[in-house]
Amino acid sequence: MIKKIQKYTTTNTLVIIGIALGVLFGLFLPELALKQKMIGTAFIYFLKMIVVPLVFSSIFVAILGLGSIEHLKRLGIRTLGLYMLTTALATALAIIAMNIFPVGEHISSEGLEFAKAHTIAPFSIENMLLSFIPTNIFNALSSGSMMQIIVFALFFGVASLHLSPKRQEPLVDFFTSISEAMLRISEWIIRLTPIGVFSLISYVIADQGIDVILGLYKYILVVIGVIIIHGIITLPLVLKIFAKIDPYAYMYSLREATIMAFSTASSAATLPISMKIVEEVGGVDKKTASFVLPLGATVSMDGTAAYLSVAVLYIANLSGTVLSFGDQILLGITVVALSIGVAALPSASLVMMVVILNQLGLPVEYIAVVVAVDRILDMCRTSLNVTSDLVVTKIIDVYEKRR
Repeated sequence: MIKKIQKYTTTNTLVIIGIALGVLFGLFLPELALKQKMIGTAFIYFLKMIVVPLVFSSIFVAILGLGSIEHLKRLGIRTLGLYMLTTALATALAIIAMNIFPVGEHISSEGLEFAKAHTIAPFSIENMLLSFIPTNIFNALSSGSMMQIIVFALFFGVASLHLSPKRQEPLVDFFTSISEAMLRISEWIIRLTPIGVFSLISYVIADQGIDVILGLYKYILVVIGVIIIHGIITLPLVLKIFAKIDPYAYMYSLREATIMAFSTASSAATLPISMKIVEEVGGVDKKTASFVLPLGATVSMDGTAAYLSVAVLYIANLSGTVLSFGDQILLGITVVALSIGVAALPSASLVMMVVILNQLGLPVEYIAVVVAVDRILDMCRTSLNVTSDLVVTKIIDVYEKRR
């Protein structure tokens, strides 16, 4: 265990150096930073390459390991309940912060346009629920539709529980081998992390430009401030209350996953690293991690919920619209309610923002203002999403071991 912790500590040091050098490289050599994007893209592709087989095999093996539908039901309800709790806390914190620091002065919408908003199909509960069901599992696997893959893996796992032990054993052996092989590949990819992070950070800095960031610095500070407070106060408090452990020691030991999420801006791409580290360093049982983390990578949206709440209130201020207390309560409820469902749809955060703005009667063209710094804030909110996954996974693991 000590050797494993030392291994990740060394990687963390190199990653932090990679981030610092990436920022400097992007600032002072932007042309070169833009040209080397392929390195960072290849790094993310390698991570995403193993996500689908890892998620499918891990969830299937975890369900077989639970042994009964009753256990699965209890675990699933507890997991979704905790994810919704942390999302609700993040949303409430964001709304409170925007009332204390109401950034955003009224500007004219003339000349503003966000064409992508008009390409999004009208949202409906029916379409959302139907999007969970894979009409062709091989298409879902090839396209990486995570919610559909999870739904099929759940059905496949539950059906396998009804098979005789003789029929179950080869399935368990097969998918366990796949899961372990994918985690072994993730070990190799982890060694490339400092180089991948350097490439990704330098490209983002060169692409976004410092002027854009400075122009929206108040908005950025509020979003990042909410994310930091939720990450270092709210989530540790939840972990302390439910798991009765030292939250900061646990979260610090798993910082590699948070740094990876920040660099890649993808919960799915970070999943292989999260699963490996939470088991080896965090002490979480493989069965728990295999079920809770893949689900969290799809439906856990603490960072996204905080970001959207701030963004919508910021757009309201830009448009000169005063949202009542009731409107803000409706905003919070909508964000939490959509956080799980819309996760299955492409461009989930954009879909949620358009839906919420339309519901509150706010002009969608103001999205063009906030989207300018979306890539940088996406990195921040993804790191919070993954941190929330790690917290909930530990809580569930503690409950499972107590039981």
